[in-house]
Amino acid sequence: MRADRLLSLVLLLQTRGKMTALALAEELGVSRRTILRDIDALSFAGVPLYADGGHGGGIALDEKYRLSLTGLKESEAHTLFIGSNHKLLEDIGLGDAAESTLLKLLAALPALHQPSVNDMRQRILIDPLSWWHDSQPLPFWDQLQQAVYEDRCIQMRYESYSGESDERLLEPYSLVAKASLWYLIARRDGELRTYRVSRVINIELLDTHFRRAQDFDLSAYWHEHTQKFLEFISNYEFILRIDSHRVNPARWQSPGRAELIEPADKDGWLVVRCWGEALEEARSFTLSFGGAAQVVEPLELREAVLAAAREMLENPVSTLNFL
Repeated sequence: MRADRLLSLVLLLQTRGKMTALALAEELGVSRRTILRDIDALSFAGVPLYADGGHGGGIALDEKYRLSLTGLKESEAHTLFIGSNHKLLEDIGLGDAAESTLLKLLAALPALHQPSVNDMRQRILIDPLSWWHDSQPLPFWDQLQQAVYEDRCIQMRYESYSGESDERLLEPYSLVAKASLWYLIARRDGELRTYRVSRVINIELLDTHFRRAQDFDLSAYWHEHTQKFLEFISNYEFILRIDSHRVNPARWQSPGRAELIEPADKDGWLVVRCWGEALEEARSFTLSFGGAAQVVEPLELREAVLAAAREMLENPVSTLNFL
């Protein structure tokens, strides 16, 4: 609806500042001509907009003008209160501010929406944390946040996946929480890289500042990084037959990493294609089913599972090395 688009246009200018008509059109999924008509309509309605031409120009909203929350739909108000990122916000020192913000938002909502928002908060909760979230802050966490906020270079000792560690000179750009794990995005030798914060051994905050790349977009970078990561960890393909009588099908299902090839036959055996990071991961996954899974292919996985099973029979203590 046009009213929704006009509201979204004003909110974009209020939150992002000056934007070109083309940028607004791309953001709202309409033509540049439509945006110009919308600007005329808003100006006619008394919304204080102004436009600058030439290089660096664009459309802007008067800094003193602010849109209140009374324009929120009921469903939009619900989205503000369903999510629960309190623990992650505590990690970066914003836990108390988050609680205070929610109280102020609730108080600012139209009275019509407040009962439904309270009802929704008692019916839906989104918990982004993993079961084993570490509640103890890392000793260098404050320095790391300071470096990110102030664009300060750091000297960091980091432990790789193999267990080896070394010193790295980094330009820390951003911190990202993924399923309660924190990651640092930093530039090293001119290239952006991602580091798991839990593997950081030590950080030295340097006096040197760096200049951020103007075209860096955190959301776009993280999306591209996660796609590449998923492709990397899912490059080993294998096929299993699974006894659905002995194993709940939900046990082997992993979104994006397994798919059903053949439904259960008369004996209850179904066939699935799976993806993993390497042969070792596929072997451990197959062994976790005991006798309720059979390797169809590849042959090297079948041989690896047989070898592991023989070793476990001959030396039970070695079982932990495979599972």
